[in-house]
Amino acid sequence: MAAIWATLLCSMVFSGLSQAQGQTGSPCGDPFRNHYGPYDYRVTTPQQRAIVENVHFTPAVESLRAGNTSMGPGGDLDYTLNVYPNHHRALMSMMKFAVRERNARPGGVQFSIECRFDRAERFRPDDAMVKVIHGLYLIQTGKPADAITKLEQARELDSNNANVHYNLGLAYFDLKKFDQALESAHVAYAQGFPLPGLRDKLRRAGKWRDPVPVVESASPEVTMPESVEDAVQPDPQAAPAAD
Repeated sequence: MAAIWATLLCSMVFSGLSQAQGQTGSPCGDPFRNHYGPYDYRVTTPQQRAIVENVHFTPAVESLRAGNTSMGPGGDLDYTLNVYPNHHRALMSMMKFAVRERNARPGGVQFSIECRFDRAERFRPDDAMVKVIHGLYLIQTGKPADAITKLEQARELDSNNANVHYNLGLAYFDLKKFDQALESAHVAYAQGFPLPGLRDKLRRAGKWRDPVPVVESASPEVTMPESVEDAVQPDPQAAPAAD
């Protein structure tokens, strides 16, 4: 009997691993397979999101204070990210959870934060915000060079995103690439980014310079002729008109 239970247990474990890895064989699983969804967070309606968020992504879960259907926030974040692999706010909360616990796979979560980024980027490679959050995580874990690579990918996807330029500027600053950091800061603030942190860092380092105002060149003044005769001047080389 004990042997039967052991066989069943092994079968369940390997079945679970196989399901987690999915058909791709990746240790991060298959982001395209889930019992509900998965869906692209960017194109679903608020009503569709509420089906999951009202239960699994409550304010307490998002702020990492507590779980709602699980003992801690990890289980509910897992559920949210399985349904919406590129759920920006849930991905941000999972990243903060990993940073707070100093553990890439904090207690109660199915996949590490690296896997969550991997799944989100495979699910929707064109989502610039996923790469921004990934870059922010790399900055916070002391990998600014890797962060720059990720944020430059985000910039290629969405050059009008102030978040991209701001965080790219932070990564450049950490690598002491102050000219690039300043350029990114100017773009971010021109696009309306509200936080002064990057500007303050550059000021403290003596590297801040206000952007040079763009002076529009005045159009040359054109004098309109008073009459058609004034507009067409005679050519002195032309043959005289016949009488």
